Amino acid sequence: MSNPISSEQLKNLDAAHHLHPFTNHQSLRASGARIIVRGEGPYIFDSEGHRILDGMAGLWTTSVGYGRRELADAAHAQMLELPFYNTFFKTTHPPVIALSRKIAEIAPANINQVIYGSSGSESNDTAIRLIRHYWALKGQPNRRIIISRKNAYHGSTIAAGSMGGMSHVHQHSYPVYEGFRHVMDPYWYGEAFDGETPEAFGKRAARAIEDEILRCGPENVAAFAAEPVQGAGGVKIPPESYWPEVQKIVDKYGILLLADEVITGFGRLGTWFGSQYYGIRPNFITFAKAATSGYIPLSGLMIDDTIAEALMAHNDDFNHGYTFAGHPVACAVALKNIDIMERERLVSLVTEKTGPSLASMLAKFKDHPLVGEVRSVGMLGAIELVADKKTRRRFANPGRVGLICRDHFFREGFIMRAVFDTMVCAPPLIWTDEHFAEAEAVIKKALDQTLKDVADEVTA
Repeated sequence: MSNPISSEQLKNLDAAHHLHPFTNHQSLRASGARIIVRGEGPYIFDSEGHRILDGMAGLWTTSVGYGRRELADAAHAQMLELPFYNTFFKTTHPPVIALSRKIAEIAPANINQVIYGSSGSESNDTAIRLIRHYWALKGQPNRRIIISRKNAYHGSTIAAGSMGGMSHVHQHSYPVYEGFRHVMDPYWYGEAFDGETPEAFGKRAARAIEDEILRCGPENVAAFAAEPVQGAGGVKIPPESYWPEVQKIVDKYGILLLADEVITGFGRLGTWFGSQYYGIRPNFITFAKAATSGYIPLSGLMIDDTIAEALMAHNDDFNHGYTFAGHPVACAVALKNIDIMERERLVSLVTEKTGPSLASMLAKFKDHPLVGEVRSVGMLGAIELVADKKTRRRFANPGRVGLICRDHFFREGFIMRAVFDTMVCAPPLIWTDEHFAEAEAVIKKALDQTLKDVADEVTA
């Protein structure tokens, strides 16, 4: 469908009235926003008619791709049946009941309860409150400290942003909320000592959690919160030794484990949840994004039986919730999204086909002069851009070269996201051999063009 308003008019209207998230508004107003008008399968289309292969699934989100009529029909039918009702005041409705049962079915065995929201930030805020409430119920109200990791992303509300470990988020919190601590992230390529193996590094990164627990006093620590794979921090994939050691540590000190699966949930690693992929036993799992493939906002906090039993044992209110928690239309869309994923075997295909294809494609660029490392797990991947492959020396002004490279990707018709100078991708789970081949051709062009732009800064 053609848009009666020109691209230039749309850009001007956007600049006049719309403030974007995580944006330098001065530079955006100078250049104008990219206008996306349509999506189909794994592609998006802009207002100037360009077709773009979406390597980021919108924002780690559209697992089943764009334009799925079944999801629109599910929303339409539910809007006619019951467009909205709240879940306050001892009230519920069939879609939220059905979705909760389905999530319990695909979740780790110890998890059978869900509290809903509309964004990952909301669900992480819910987790923070419930973690501390749990310890108060258990007669240990001093357990308030939540340990997270540097470069972790848990959302952009003040509480969730404080729990996350990104300094550029913290700088706008004025100040960061008290009660959070941050330890090193399990980023072998960027943090390992010379000659340190991934196995040894993974154990050292896990021990940093124990060191912080002891520094704070175990009696004051409530939980450790972490993404199974750090997504927005640069697709940092922990060594195999990391998560087993973390599980031992949280068990040893009796602290709770919060797995933030806003990115890794709903199939991205080849299991329904990343916790299952890594074999960990979280007390809490937060999810959002791919629960509905982004077709409508929905998030949730899944809690294990231990936490639920503590709530049921006390005859008082848990004073927390959102107007749109368990929204009937969102729940209906999520149910249909899961149905599509099951019918098309998208989760198992990540293990059998698409995940190995992504790994194979990225591996072809490991010898490129700009590339320090390629890595992937399931349908998450990253390419590290460096000035010197041998020494892992970075470029001056981190993020500058990543943005140069990102712009080349866009011009060539493929989206990869720049996290400083790391190019990351999280394609829709529906990619075929054709899409991998198309992406490979663009990656080569974009890397070669970027190399030309920064050739005088690169050590051969």
